[in-house]
Amino acid sequence: MTKKTNLLLIGAGQMGGAMLEGWLRQGLATADIAVIDPYPSQRIRDLALDGLRLSPPVDEIGPVDVIVLAIKPQNLDAAAPLLDRVASEKTLLISVLAGKTIANLRERAPAARAIVRAMPNTPAAVGRGITGCAASPEVTAAQKAFATGLLASIGRVEWVESEALIDAVTAVSGSGPAYVFHLVEAMAAAGEQAGLPPDLALRLARATVEGAGELLFRETSTSAAVLRQNVTSPGGTTAAALDVLMAEDGLTPLMVRAVAAAKRRAGELSG
Repeated sequence: MTKKTNLLLIGAGQMGGAMLEGWLRQGLATADIAVIDPYPSQRIRDLALDGLRLSPPVDEIGPVDVIVLAIKPQNLDAAAPLLDRVASEKTLLISVLAGKTIANLRERAPAARAIVRAMPNTPAAVGRGITGCAASPEVTAAQKAFATGLLASIGRVEWVESEALIDAVTAVSGSGPAYVFHLVEAMAAAGEQAGLPPDLALRLARATVEGAGELLFRETSTSAAVLRQNVTSPGGTTAAALDVLMAEDGLTPLMVRAVAAAKRRAGELSG
């Protein structure tokens, strides 16, 4: 006898696993979740002992209310036969696959009409992510609210009016943590060039970015520009550094080019 599956997670790697942990923190019962992953982590295997349905036979999954697709984009074709069997016209399909459009997903899962394309980022692992989302016209208000709840378990959620904006979301926030991590690397390297021991330079750079991020998080009513100005004394050391970073060929045009490259690559991944 098949068991009705309320939520099916396909892919429980870094992002899928983070979402699963968030759902469990929210109080979702393991018995209401099925996970399909060919190489589950020890944590996922432990949850299977606590009622999570891990990679059950497809015929035993039953009708699915919500599918969350968290595999690698290049594995979408391989997952298509599974999607075709477990999705129905009543299923909400939420995809976190970079570059894969709603049209791409509909082609692989034609039975699913209500589709949400979402782009979370890796701070989801500590509940501090942010996810940009776009919905197909068939997504109901109730389904949108449910999707928001699921994704809010790993951080903030923002909806965009047009799917065309998701590639830009991917380029800014989806890839953004890597930019910040590289900033730490660059600051540490600069500190080392200035004479600091490498390990101290890295600790200073890392703690500075951690603290600045926390300040941004806490001071939500204060813009980043004002926070920057609060650190900057006229004619001081910070002002001297900002003269370089804010020059015509400084950080902003460099970031514009970087985000444009990421957005262009996201578009190339569709299909």
